[in-house]
Amino acid sequence: MTHDHDLVLRPTARQTEVALNPPPGRNGGDLVVETLQGLGATTVFGLPGQHALGMFDALRRSSLSYIGLRVENNTGFAADAYGRITGEVAPLLLSTGPGALTSLAALQEAAAASAPVLAISSQIPAAGLGGGRHGYLHELRDQQASFRDIVKSVHTARTASQIPSAIAAAWQSALTAPHGPVWVEIPQDVLLAETVLPVVTAVDATPEAILPRPELTALAAHLLANAERPAIIAGGGVVRSDASGKLLALAERISAPVITTFGGKGAFPWEHPLSLQSWLEDRHTTDFLEDADVLLVVGSGLGELSSNYHTFAPRGRVIQIEADAGKLESNHPGIGVHADARLALSALLETVAERTDAGAPERVRTVLGLVRERIAAQGRTLEQGILESIRRALPDDSPSFWDMTILAYWAWSAFDARRPNTMHSAQGAGGLGYGFPAALGAAAADPARPVLAVSGDGGAMYSIAELATARQYGLPVTWLIVDDGGYGILREYMTEAFGEATGTELARPDFVALAESFGVPAVRTDPARLAEDLTKALAEPGPSVVVLPALLRMFAPTHL
Repeated sequence: MTHDHDLVLRPTARQTEVALNPPPGRNGGDLVVETLQGLGATTVFGLPGQHALGMFDALRRSSLSYIGLRVENNTGFAADAYGRITGEVAPLLLSTGPGALTSLAALQEAAAASAPVLAISSQIPAAGLGGGRHGYLHELRDQQASFRDIVKSVHTARTASQIPSAIAAAWQSALTAPHGPVWVEIPQDVLLAETVLPVVTAVDATPEAILPRPELTALAAHLLANAERPAIIAGGGVVRSDASGKLLALAERISAPVITTFGGKGAFPWEHPLSLQSWLEDRHTTDFLEDADVLLVVGSGLGELSSNYHTFAPRGRVIQIEADAGKLESNHPGIGVHADARLALSALLETVAERTDAGAPERVRTVLGLVRERIAAQGRTLEQGILESIRRALPDDSPSFWDMTILAYWAWSAFDARRPNTMHSAQGAGGLGYGFPAALGAAAADPARPVLAVSGDGGAMYSIAELATARQYGLPVTWLIVDDGGYGILREYMTEAFGEATGTELARPDFVALAESFGVPAVRTDPARLAEDLTKALAEPGPSVVVLPALLRMFAPTHL
């Protein structure tokens, strides 16, 4: 008879020999990189610092590819994008104190967007841990406290033997739905101390499966199959869990119109007869969704941007599938199904009865027609034309990364992502400077595909240093900078609210000359030539910059 405790993997003779005779000259930093390799990592992002040098020295003895950016926050954005694009954990190596703290805004975005980033930071020497004031360089009373409210989990390795387990636990946390950033910190002396511990080989960090409760999916399937006017809101959770195919199959089986949130762009085919696209900031769309007698919300918490700024008030039954238990019924009561989106949609497909509704596509066309009429009446042809030019130039399978800028706000609603997991922005946390460094991270994940970054001139200034990174690694990123001389969206908000804007007008460089000084080809374009110039830039190897001087305006809101 075999018992569970008998199922222990026996080391091979070779493994025993290696364990008894580890190679000399290894330290705690080697345990870090060996653990990452054992977990399957191939690429790490980082920025060296004095306390973290043990990790960085160990990189040269490993097979890991290293991408080093110039600012820790940008490094975090690059790791965020790598995690989004690949669905794999993106290791991020940081130093103590200022280096660690500079990554906070990027980790907040990773948390909001459920990007699996594994941040590994050095710490002051172990003797200084515990809150005493020893006067070490970079010392904080409690470094973890600055990250605990942002990341999914925090882990400390106080000795060399704790390093593999701490990293493996963090890795598992990062990949358990909902994905998200995690934090590991290791004292400087632990990273530098020589170790005779065996080389880390395979490490098990299988993520936990968040399975739906069967009685809830049975109820949800019954309600959807018997609904008169069902509708589906698909959020970023559908993209993160690679559930777009399941979503399409369910929508077609029950003839339910689907709208994607801004984080869920590409989760449902844009031109499908049941596609309401992404016009969430529109009262016609809001009215349609409120009229649904059964509303299925998958992978969205229905936050501010997904609820027309909390003006959405559903009148029917709400079924919410969400891997983040904190988001379940946080904005609207309903049937909360705590589960990974893919697993929950699979369960629904196994039980839901087919429902036919020949009138659903016509109702969708009516809503989209009303939306188009409203936008057309505002005369925003410049903005729509620019989006159309970008869409023509960008290959269907190329990812795009959008900074917080007026053109991105348009793109959230009006841009056809065409493929799942190809359009990304910083709308989760809303920080500036995301677009270009994130695009670099995506290019590192797949250098064979060109990547587009879109920024305003204000946001671009957060990331100018990374032109050096793009050139150093030859990453195929085309950076479109829309230059309107300031923080355009803030200028518009303040002018509407107060009659005039303050602090929004910016001196800026000649972006073409600046890019060329980094050895990056650049061109100044205009709306008529944008598609041609972007197409050419995206087709060339390595980085490039396209500058578009233009004063763009937002479409009128409907939530006020």
